[in-house]
This record gives sequence, C-alpha cells and structure tokens, in this order.
Amino acid sequence: MRTTTIPAWLSLAAMMVALPAPANAQESDPMAKKTFTLNPIGHVEKIKGQTALVLREEIEPALLGVDGFSHVWVFWWFSGNDTPKKRSVLRVHPRGNRENPLTGVFACRSPFRPNLIALTLCKVISVKGRRVEIDKIDAFANTPILDLKPYIPGIDAADASMPEWMKRHRKSSGAASTKEKTND
Repeated sequence: MRTTTIPAWLSLAAMMVALPAPANAQESDPMAKKTFTLNPIGHVEKIKGQTALVLREEIEPALLGVDGFSHVWVFWWFSGNDTPKKRSVLRVHPRGNRENPLTGVFACRSPFRPNLIALTLCKVISVKGRRVEIDKIDAFANTPILDLKPYIPGIDAADASMPEWMKRHRKSSGAASTKEKTND
C-alpha cells in the first residue's frame, strides 16, 4: 500500500466531483521508485529458552483463529542488517561458503537484500492474549515482526527443485528428505 498526501481542499473537491485524475508520470512507469511504510505488528521475545511473538495490543484481535493452525509463516525485518552497504549486496556465496557458486540474493536465503524482509515457518505452541509461543525462529530477540500468515498444507507445499549446492548442503546437514536420499 502506497501512502499519498493530498491537500485537504483537493480531497474535498474530489468527493464533490468525480473526475478522473491526470496520470502521474510515476504511476504510468511501472519501474518508477515507490516507497512503502511498514509498521511492525510486534517483536520477537526470547527468554530462558522460550520464544514468543509478542504483538502490539491493538493488533491482538488479528490472532483470532491462529491457535487452530500448527504453524505460521512469520515475516520479520532483518533489523540488525539494515545499512545502505548491505542493501546494495546483490550476489553472495550462499551460507558464506566460497565453495558455493556466486548466487543472486533472490536465489538464496542471504540476510543481505535490497529489502530486508525475512520469512520463517514456525510451529505454534500456544496463543495467549497477544503472545504466540513458538518453538524457534532464526531471528534475534526484539526483532520487528511485519506479518503472520497461517501455514496451509497442500497450498504452501510444492513438489520443488533446487540447485546442486543446496542439495549438497541439505545432505551434509542431515536435512535431506527420504526421497532425495534414495535417489542418489
């Protein structure tokens, strides 16, 4: 959603007369630079081995029904990584391993990105008030949370492929699926 400031007199005139507004050059150019304002809905809390997503008080009603799902996607901000220099990095060796091929940041999970939006699938332990207790998240304490979405089996799962460097990483970490292990 784009935020636009319109003078009060123009707003009133627009309500009284419904005339098409002249096209703005920025609106006609799909590549024009636009800015968006993201407001965190809460933060990550990590205390004594427990992890929770703590939402702002006014956001609590949005949690209705979340306890019916076993997992949620958590969108969060790489707040500790937000510098112009880090935002300009567009290619990395995945996982910081120079043996992995140079890869665009959109083809890996690098914390260096033009927009520092991160995504983690988290198991929901409980929902109490404005707190969602989860099993774990790869974010630090006090990291801003941008959004939550339920994980829906069958919709969020895919018969997916991945590059060789990722297959090697998954095997070395023991994360390979049974299907991948038997096909090698």
